[in-house]
Amino acid sequence: MKTVHLTLKSANAKTGPIPVSTTSALSCSDTCPFKDNGCYAESGPLALHWRAVTAGERGMQWSEFCDAIAALPAGQLWRHNQAGDLPGLGDTINPAALDMLVQANAGKRGFTYTHKPATPDNLAMIRAANEAGFTINLSANNLQHADTLADTGAGPVVTVLPINAPAKTTTPAGRPVITCPAQTRDDVSCADCQLCARADRPTIIGFLAHGTGAKKAEKIYFMGRV
Repeated sequence: MKTVHLTLKSANAKTGPIPVSTTSALSCSDTCPFKDNGCYAESGPLALHWRAVTAGERGMQWSEFCDAIAALPAGQLWRHNQAGDLPGLGDTINPAALDMLVQANAGKRGFTYTHKPATPDNLAMIRAANEAGFTINLSANNLQHADTLADTGAGPVVTVLPINAPAKTTTPAGRPVITCPAQTRDDVSCADCQLCARADRPTIIGFLAHGTGAKKAEKIYFMGRV
């Protein structure tokens, strides 16, 4: 079954011309507060592409996708999931599928984000992937949630921020947070910045609520959901 799509050279100005993937929406956790409620990927051209991938109308099987990742040049920066989450339905992570991807990424610089719930099993797999060189950022709903996820030590953390948040702030526990440079500067993309690909970075990356669902995403931030 086709569940994932790979674009070898993204045309998205914010991402830059790097490989990006899109995974079926069936991989998204039902516990994610942004699901059908402000997720940036649920509108615009990306939404059309994502729906086609979810329907199996375009893309490839997981094993074929991993082979394509393994064939990327050594040192290649690439983003897994401009939409979608880690392999596995809903709240779960498929350990065999994730292990295949981690192995395929060996020698490359893949990075992604996850809203899968921070269960002991999920955190163990995320931690192992980060230690093996495939960077998985834990996605927080707000600054308090960012502290909670950072305390797990499973991987680097990113968080949603209000639309007009400052470029720099701190979490309640005092952790530094910087707004995604690709959102604050027209001359920076993921291909230039590369902070999200660093599992050892000292900062939390904040993403300003954006897209047609920005107001909904911002509301979730202020509700303090963890």
